[in-house]
Amino acid sequence: MTLMILDPGLEERLIEERRAWGADKYDEVWEGVYVMAPLPDNEHQEIAARLIRILDQTLGDADSAQVRPGVNLASFNIEDWKQDFRAPDVAVFRKDTEARDCDSHWRGPADLLVEITSKGDRTRQKIPFYSRIGVVELLIVERQGWTLELYRHDGEELKQVGASSLEKPDVLRSERSSLTFQLVPGPKRPRIRVTDSRSGQSWEA
Repeated sequence: MTLMILDPGLEERLIEERRAWGADKYDEVWEGVYVMAPLPDNEHQEIAARLIRILDQTLGDADSAQVRPGVNLASFNIEDWKQDFRAPDVAVFRKDTEARDCDSHWRGPADLLVEITSKGDRTRQKIPFYSRIGVVELLIVERQGWTLELYRHDGEELKQVGASSLEKPDVLRSERSSLTFQLVPGPKRPRIRVTDSRSGQSWEA
């Protein structure tokens, strides 16, 4: 279902209410259109929290990158970032990143993003935006059928360079970090095995 609000007063009140409730954390603006996202379910939050902890432990603690549990990510080419931004589940910015930390938001090519899908969400519609601003790598955790998909920018757009499933558990290697990702069986749901190629140590999210 798509709801379009044409009353500016009602729109402003609704946005203010969501901010007051803290429900706007995952809201985005797509080329001037305010997109209200529902809060993620428990499984989504569990995966995001585990990945953030692992990435921060391996990359953040090594002082090689900044790991963020979601950011407002905009382009360099728009003056008012609030008119066009996306909010990935996890964002990684290397020390030599070309992206710019603007305090309230980041601009430009993040080095690695993670998006975790939920039923009916618009994860895949974000890929052209991420391509346009030059995101280097994007990992999609597809929970419908369970697949990990790794995309990498080829100079023109993000293209899928690998996938990992329980049937074909290929190891996906990030070129912007020392990490690999692989889907493996778990007790209640498939797990994401993250391995640091420098130390050989692995964790599961």
